Amino acid sequence: MDKTRIYARLRYRAWHRGTREADFMIGGFFDRYHEQWSDADIDWFEHLLTKEDVDIMAWAMGREAPPSPFDGPMMEMMQRLDYIDIP
Repeated sequence: MDKTRIYARLRYRAWHRGTREADFMIGGFFDRYHEQWSDADIDWFEHLLTKEDVDIMAWAMGREAPPSPFDGPMMEMMQRLDYIDIP
């Protein structure tokens, strides 16, 4: 499958989480960084999207330690995200 389709699917899932706060955090993270992601990073993000928003947000805000599959450079990047352009 070509990356354009993958990105379109992931962007939709990232921006349609159920709450505006989660949409902005997860969708904004995707918009800001997805163009530089490797195939492994895309897999990581796709796996992240299977988790509950409250967990993702707690990990990203540093309120809870992320479990080992999500701990690492991608989560650190998400934790450093300090600006999201809201369309």
